[in-house]
Amino acid sequence: MGHVLRSGAEFLRTAVATVLFSGYSPIAPGTAGTAVVALLYYLFGASLDPMGWGVLLTVTFGVAVYTAGSMARAVGVQQGVREAKDPGVVVVDEAIGYLVTVAMLPHGFWTAVGGFFLFRFLDIVKPPPCRWLENLPGGWGIVLDDVGAGLYGQLILRLLIAFTAFGGAVGGDLIR
Repeated sequence: MGHVLRSGAEFLRTAVATVLFSGYSPIAPGTAGTAVVALLYYLFGASLDPMGWGVLLTVTFGVAVYTAGSMARAVGVQQGVREAKDPGVVVVDEAIGYLVTVAMLPHGFWTAVGGFFLFRFLDIVKPPPCRWLENLPGGWGIVLDDVGAGLYGQLILRLLIAFTAFGGAVGGDLIR
């Protein structure tokens, strides 16, 4: 019975850490994971009010730190080390980063797409202090650099919405 429960818990951890196994994509797993979350945001994000966003971000952050750290240790064991440093299959960090990018912005197709491309660019470039945050231990380092990229993305999208035609394309209001 214990083996079955452990296997079930490992399956759940893997499903979450890899964002429904998109982290196993042979090409650009971080982009694949972000695409899954962008689609989920587009389909279900309109129903979130500020309280819902707060709960979603808080829970997702906690789950991301825990599962990213746990999965990094599991991948490390497979590689013969104590812990793998930000394993490519772990893309739950991209999930929280993308959600931070689009949180509480006007919901729509262009927010989803603009947030997707902007977040992926910032996650790859890693502006300061995002690169430094990667050095934190375990799940903290795996997740916080993406949260940092998401905060940059959030700020840039808000500025685009406020001061360009992008605002008209996504609905115009900065706060719902």
